[in-house]
Amino acid sequence: MRARNPLTGEFDFEFAAPGDDEIEAATKRLRAAQPRWRGLGPEARGAALIRFAQEIERRRTALFAALSADTGRRAIAEHEIQGSLALIRRWAEEAPRLLRESERPSAAHPNIAMRETGEPFALVGAISPWNFPLLLSMIDAIPALAAGCAVFIKPSEVTPRFVGPLMDAVAAATDVRDVLHVAAGDGAVGAALVPLVDCVAFTGSVPTGRKVAEAAARAFIPAFLELGGKDPAIVLHGADLERAATAILRASVVSTGQACQSLERVYVDARSFDEFTRLLVEKAKATPLAFVPGGIIGPIIFSRQADVIAEHLRDAVDKGAVILCGGKIETHGGGRWIAPTVLTRVRHDMKVMTEETFGPVIPVMPFATIEEAVARANDSVYGLSAAVFGPTEADAAAVAERLEAGAVSINDAGLTTVVFEAEKTGFKLSGLGPSRTGASGLTRFLRRKALLYNRGPVAPIEAFAERD
Repeated sequence: MRARNPLTGEFDFEFAAPGDDEIEAATKRLRAAQPRWRGLGPEARGAALIRFAQEIERRRTALFAALSADTGRRAIAEHEIQGSLALIRRWAEEAPRLLRESERPSAAHPNIAMRETGEPFALVGAISPWNFPLLLSMIDAIPALAAGCAVFIKPSEVTPRFVGPLMDAVAAATDVRDVLHVAAGDGAVGAALVPLVDCVAFTGSVPTGRKVAEAAARAFIPAFLELGGKDPAIVLHGADLERAATAILRASVVSTGQACQSLERVYVDARSFDEFTRLLVEKAKATPLAFVPGGIIGPIIFSRQADVIAEHLRDAVDKGAVILCGGKIETHGGGRWIAPTVLTRVRHDMKVMTEETFGPVIPVMPFATIEEAVARANDSVYGLSAAVFGPTEADAAAVAERLEAGAVSINDAGLTTVVFEAEKTGFKLSGLGPSRTGASGLTRFLRRKALLYNRGPVAPIEAFAERD
């Protein structure tokens, strides 16, 4: 297979995706090694994961170069590495506490004691997307490993370069190398993998997530899906508009808007609309593309996504929207780029307000009442996350509690990218299954088992005799 360089537009990298026989052989090896890995216990597994992190650190330069080539981004490539190392340290530390077993008596039957245990899935399949190739591979794989599972990661064929240095680190990590395998490939690889694992964790689009869920259902295994979003922000009257514009711009255009939790719709109280829009446009125009030194907005990683962004903008303009800044797909050095784009006069019959754009595009719409703002924000098939800005924290929280979204940032935006301790689930089409943040990020990879001890007399069959 060939991969495109998002900076040059050239297909300058070739790799071999695994065939069905290779996938099956790898899953058998992982299964064979998993009982020993589980038997190490959470503390020893944590120590092995820390050694794995050290091997990643030793290959940091090569991994950074590969990630930068995959995504065309440098600052965020470094963030992915740092975030992955933090994930390893976090789960190595937390797993022993989360996996600790305790015994308690039954309230209904005091002679019976209960001990609840977790049985890790032997083999987890993790299918990750192209927008954060390393971090979104690790976000499922590391807690699964900490829980005692073996893991097969299938990253996107769009961004495969990082797999080489990562597998070098895996190969050098004693214990981990037998229970972790990474192989990039297209949808055919994912389709071959799902029936061979005991549980699948998928991050990506809704259409592909549906296919994964259907395949998992046929295999009768659980599927944990983190899917797309069309995240709204609401700016109430009296909110700090400078703060709101700063946060909303960042949360809309960081990573070129190529993140499921990017803000993609903004609703502003009509009394504040003109001033907020002025501030937002001013800040957007001051955010340069990263093909110049000190630039911020990177290239569009997946060339087809540029076509989606262009189509959404065409549709909006054809229906009466006005572009205040940005708005054009540009070509620089062979790569495809778009500057931060602010639109007004938008409506909910436009694709830019209803479909996932996945680019640095910010449509802004006024509202007259809070009821209207909440209804507009909830008028979506998605419910991943959201943001609310208000004159007080209580005002913002009161609106946030009415939103159909798994997480809501209060007087900021995109906080789910920095806080992973709180549990959240995707509403509507944005997800399926337990939270991958908070404690369930690990415990979802355990099947629950109860050991029941009767320390009193056993009931004889006569206890069930019919009585007059």
